[in-house]
Amino acid sequence: MSEGERGSRGTGTRDFRPARRRFLRVVAACAGLPLMIAGVRATAPKGQLHSWHGEVLGALSELTLWHTDAAFARATILKVRREIERFERIFSLYRTDSEISRLNQAGRLMKPSPELRRLIEESQFLGELSGGAFDISVQPLWRLYEAHFWSHTHIQPDIVAKAHDVARSFVDFRRIESGTGKIGFARAGMAITLNGNAQGAITDAIADMLRNEGFESAMVDLGEFRAIGRHPDGHPWRLGIANSKDRTRIDRMVELEDMALAVSGGYGTTFEASGRFHHIFDPHTGESANRLVQVAVISPRATVADGLATAICVTGEARAPKLLAAYPRTWATVKRLDGTSVTLTANGFATG
Repeated sequence: MSEGERGSRGTGTRDFRPARRRFLRVVAACAGLPLMIAGVRATAPKGQLHSWHGEVLGALSELTLWHTDAAFARATILKVRREIERFERIFSLYRTDSEISRLNQAGRLMKPSPELRRLIEESQFLGELSGGAFDISVQPLWRLYEAHFWSHTHIQPDIVAKAHDVARSFVDFRRIESGTGKIGFARAGMAITLNGNAQGAITDAIADMLRNEGFESAMVDLGEFRAIGRHPDGHPWRLGIANSKDRTRIDRMVELEDMALAVSGGYGTTFEASGRFHHIFDPHTGESANRLVQVAVISPRATVADGLATAICVTGEARAPKLLAAYPRTWATVKRLDGTSVTLTANGFATG
């Protein structure tokens, strides 16, 4: 798995899941090459790399662990899988029995889990910070575009005008009431998606679990990426960010050590061939956000990187330093429409 000025990644039930996330995995895994640096097994200290592949919230995912005790590593992977299943029952829009699906269906949810409440509150904080750029209530926009472009159940004579109407009527994170006893919407017809940061939140939860279990070297890719320590060969974990047009070509390499990476771009899921209409929405207008081609954020927490990558996609690079300033040790690399790239930090320092 994801947002903008109010911007968020919408998500539906159409079975595009592997294709959608394959890009971001290929993006950050060097076009399908193993996450490990070539020759690692010959240089790594005594121990073994263990891996798991699956899906998390519709995202192709991978877990790579290094440990000297193979049985312990395998048992930990089983524990991780059980925890992922628990998070799916909270955050997945692909499951009708999940907490978020039941909330969207009824407009309210009694006794929500602490994880759902916490992530909604974090999302609302980023929504305020970004001036509405990050807005989890954009799910009605996803439904609108999906019905128009994909299922053709409600084709609109003017999809842009209709998107404006939907945004004005149903999109506003401030109308989400969250408390220990209930989460509810202020207006009928509202719905949320947490795909703008739930994958990051799950990535963080699993990375924290692994840390607590004593793992000192791991790469967690559960929709977003977070590295624990260094690769067992002693170098930082190396990930490649692919070209937005040619996904077999790597634009640049990123090294991570105890940091997280999230990459966002409208090209990840497009509704039609031109790419103008895609899954990252500007909540103020209802249109897809097209200020930037791609945003990659590095931060200590995957939840933060995930949300900021989406928000900056919508706000554009001028407002990025203000957003980055709220989160220590966090920076972003943005790819502009003209193909140039710039790295931004909290103080606005930029390099080409």
